[in-house]
Amino acid sequence: MSLPQLPDTRNPRELRKALLRLRMEMHRQQIRHESTQLLEPVRRLRGMGSSFGEGLGIKHGSLWGLGAIVALGFLTGKGARSGNLARLVRLGTSLVPLIRLLLGSGRRP
Repeated sequence: MSLPQLPDTRNPRELRKALLRLRMEMHRQQIRHESTQLLEPVRRLRGMGSSFGEGLGIKHGSLWGLGAIVALGFLTGKGARSGNLARLVRLGTSLVPLIRLLLGSGRRP
C-alpha cells in the first residue's frame, strides 16, 4: 500500500487532512496485522485437518473424525452412566471390523 502524499502547501487545513489520512492508514495496517495474528491458529487447524486425512490415506478424513467425536459425545455425554462405558467398549469392538471394511474398500482404485 502506498502512503498518502504530503501536501506541498503550508495550509494548516491541508496538513491536518494529510495527518488524518496517515493515521487512518496506520489504523488499517494495525487492524490487518492483528486480524492475521488472530486467524493464524484457525489456518493451522485447517492445515492440520487436511494433512491428517491425507496422511492416513482416508478420503474425507476430517469428516470421519467429526463423526467419531459426535458419536462419542452422544454415547458418553450428559446422562451417561458408568455402566455405559462397558457398552461403549463393546460397541467399539464390534464396529471396528465394519470400519476397517469400509475404509479398506475406499482405498481400492
